[in-house]
Amino acid sequence: MATFALIHGGGGAAWHWDLLAAELRGRGHHVVAVDLPIEDESAGLFDYADAVVEAVGERRDLVVVAHSWGGFVGPLVCDRVPAQLLVLVTAMIPAPGEPPADWWENTGFGHQDIDDPVGLFMHDVPRELAEQVIGRGREQAEKALVEPWPLEKWPDVPTRFLLCRDDRFFTPEFMRGVVGGRLGITPDEIDGGHSPMLARPKELADHLEGYLTGRS
Repeated sequence: MATFALIHGGGGAAWHWDLLAAELRGRGHHVVAVDLPIEDESAGLFDYADAVVEAVGERRDLVVVAHSWGGFVGPLVCDRVPAQLLVLVTAMIPAPGEPPADWWENTGFGHQDIDDPVGLFMHDVPRELAEQVIGRGREQAEKALVEPWPLEKWPDVPTRFLLCRDDRFFTPEFMRGVVGGRLGITPDEIDGGHSPMLARPKELADHLEGYLTGRS
């Protein structure tokens, strides 16, 4: 049995993990998911990490799971509390001293048209749920976007990257290069788009459990 600390992406919320959390709890695990203070103009990256660390409390056997923009937060949590594993799910991988706002140019991401956010981020999510996600989206305050990522090196924790083969935003071809260049590892791969916790919660839970048992 493990404790999964689930960190949402930019503009997201803790409830985005509800389907995955139910899967993991049904298998006997503990789950912690919090709303990062992304709308707080005074909150920086350490404040985001503080929210997760406070929610984790004294729980151990910790697996930190970070999605998308949450990749800037997951390693900060692992630097603060003992974690047995960090899993990045189609996530941004920060470099020491890099402001999140600079990540796009530094990685050669290029430009993506976001006129159709459902088609880009959630094309395989049930339409009603995808529209609910868009309708309840939160604005991201600027401070955490422009301050340098504060760690001098990656935390000393085993790290896995789960790439989504049908991701239209962080495409597989692009992310394979980023993962190899920044982490020096080969990503694992799962079917589906950018939001597997909403579209494929059972399959995502299978992968997360597999990391603990050695099946993945």
